Amino acid sequence: MRFLVDNQLPAALARWISAQGLDCHHVLDLGLAEASDAEIWRYAADQDVVLISKDEGFLHLAARPGSTARLIWVRLGNCRRAGLLSVFEAVWPRIQASLEAGDRVIEVR
Repeated sequence: MRFLVDNQLPAALARWISAQGLDCHHVLDLGLAEASDAEIWRYAADQDVVLISKDEGFLHLAARPGSTARLIWVRLGNCRRAGLLSVFEAVWPRIQASLEAGDRVIEVR
């Protein structure tokens, strides 16, 4: 499974996911920092990567008929990097199980 972390989240999250033995990049790594939501969503679908974002706009794109990309929608308020990584560490087994079960949208609160 491959992942892409969006602009609103730190590159440290992509590094943490990579440290779990998974393929993960930040949009900055791929030259997508200035891309529109639609371009990032299309990239996620075309490359079969799971997008991780706080942007509610991606939730609307996921709800479109025929949409195939997957989204981890982060619903945490502003928090420090350490707090964010701590939450991901705690919920990561649930995220992986949900993705393996075929869920396309997973909320992290």
